[in-house]
Amino acid sequence: METEALGMAAEMDFSVLALFARATITVKLVMIVLLIMSFWSWAIIIRKHIMFRSARAEAGIFDRAFWSGEPLDELLEKIGPVPEGPSEKIFAAGMTEWRRSHRSDGGLIAGAQSRIDRAMDVAIAREGEQLNSGLSFLATVGSTAPFIGLFGTVYGIMHAFTQIAATRNTDLATVAPGIAEALMATGIGLVAAIPAVVFYNKLNADSERILGGYEAFADEFATILSRQLDS
Repeated sequence: METEALGMAAEMDFSVLALFARATITVKLVMIVLLIMSFWSWAIIIRKHIMFRSARAEAGIFDRAFWSGEPLDELLEKIGPVPEGPSEKIFAAGMTEWRRSHRSDGGLIAGAQSRIDRAMDVAIAREGEQLNSGLSFLATVGSTAPFIGLFGTVYGIMHAFTQIAATRNTDLATVAPGIAEALMATGIGLVAAIPAVVFYNKLNADSERILGGYEAFADEFATILSRQLDS
């Protein structure tokens, strides 16, 4: 009897597609949700890598232009009325407020320094929202995908035991397929969660470094403008 059961189990198809096809509707829905979460996570990961690489390259180009000794007014004119890069937007926000703080007689309106700082802080906050968009989804996938997969596994095992009780057959050929189908849900959950957690930590650290660079530039730029205000 055991030899026949082992032979039947060996003849069964335990590929991923076969296990998915034999799973119950509930377990299939769990697997589909987890696959969608995984694909969406990878889309965010790839998009963020491209965005961060572009932001770092743009910041490097702008830093070289800013510290080249070129007059700030000429640099602002080159950027134009619609800045494209994050660093350009922060610089343009500060310079625009600097120009607006001058009266018609050439004097400065009181509180110019604080207004310039706030204008650049607002620009940095907007760029931060762009950099961090989507990271919360990665955190959500990393924390919930294993539990969603575990739910599918628990439900699948319950269904397998129900079938065993109905058939009153505990042969390996009867038990193995249901258990394998159920465990695959947990496996897919881990496949979705592990990259999401790893890349969330990496991308979050990259975002903080980029924002730290923007804040450092804003502080340096504010110091330059402060010297002009004092003079």
